[in-house]
Amino acid sequence: MSLLLEYLKDSDRSDREIAKVLGVSQPTVSRLKSKLVKEGLIRHFSAIPDFAKMGYEIMAFSFVKFNMNQVMKIEENTGDWVESNPCVIFSSRAEGMGSDAITISLHKDYAEYTDFVTENKRRGGKFIAEVHYVLIDLKGGAAKPFSLKYLAEEKRKNGS
Repeated sequence: MSLLLEYLKDSDRSDREIAKVLGVSQPTVSRLKSKLVKEGLIRHFSAIPDFAKMGYEIMAFSFVKFNMNQVMKIEENTGDWVESNPCVIFSSRAEGMGSDAITISLHKDYAEYTDFVTENKRRGGKFIAEVHYVLIDLKGGAAKPFSLKYLAEEKRKNGS
């Protein structure tokens, strides 16, 4: 778990650097890293970019309520839809606020966002009963920027 927490803080560090922090050898870190990946605790290593600096202005949270009488068709079409939309960074079944699913997507500007919404209504309108959106202005400044390091710091502080 200590190695996983170190990766949550900063996965860009070398195995040698992390070994020094943990007080183990570099080969031990490399072996444990492979084990974490193999066991699925780490899906992949990725950077968390500044989305606004990448040219995105909007992050959209879409809360979807489906016409549940068509659940089989919804499940058949959802995977294809998610895969065909590279702007979708997360999508999952969900519960709460009258929703059945949530999608998080990134958009260069409002026009691109409205194109996204229009296409989704065209493709999935018969499956969707309601959609509620929360839009985040990525250039507006966040009180606490998205990072996994906070989780690692909290786990470390609580000895988990």
